[in-house]
Amino acid sequence: MSEIVQIFTILPASQKTLYHDWLDSEAHSAFTGYPAKIDPIVGGEFTAYDGYIFGSTAILEPEYHIVQRWRTTDFGENDEDSILDILLIPEGDGTRLILTNSHLPEGREDEFEQGWEDYYFAPMQGYYQYLFKQQTPG
Repeated sequence: MSEIVQIFTILPASQKTLYHDWLDSEAHSAFTGYPAKIDPIVGGEFTAYDGYIFGSTAILEPEYHIVQRWRTTDFGENDEDSILDILLIPEGDGTRLILTNSHLPEGREDEFEQGWEDYYFAPMQGYYQYLFKQQTPG
């Protein structure tokens, strides 16, 4: 049986910005701090975290929904691709990013949940808070 993780964060950025940045090689690299290469179309392939994460994009609903099939270099040969489902919903002055990660290797859901928190949500918070402060007068 595969495992699932669902977590969220609220970021000080618009849906449009978050959608674009998730699918843009330069911006994705900037908010994670690691090289990413992304072909931002359905069927397009991507790598992130300097090749540790790789896969392809399955569904794109502009500024709202991204679904990607992905795996890491430490997935086993018999592990199926994981499914990453991202929803972007306006909330206050920012956007709620809801991340559902399914089809994870059995018994590793806690590891991946912590990974999303440490390697995506925390750096994204810092990145977008910095950008927000740069755009705010005074």
